[in-house]
Amino acid sequence: MFTLKLTQIGNSVGVVLPKEALAQLKIDKGDTVFLTETPGGFKLTPYDPAIEEQLKLGREIMHEYRDTLRALAK
Repeated sequence: MFTLKLTQIGNSVGVVLPKEALAQLKIDKGDTVFLTETPGGFKLTPYDPAIEEQLKLGREIMHEYRDTLRALAK
């Protein structure tokens, strides 16, 4: 767990992430992160939730049609 402090950045307010948090998220200066609301609060992630949903649907389709896809691969 990290305790973060809000800081003034120009006319906006920002959060400074410690190096350890950047390392765990595998992000660096200039990268894009996504803040999404969850039932338990908020989630900060470097992964686009829309793409994650598309990957999830793709996995479900591949699982459902695995026999057909296997036959097509031959």
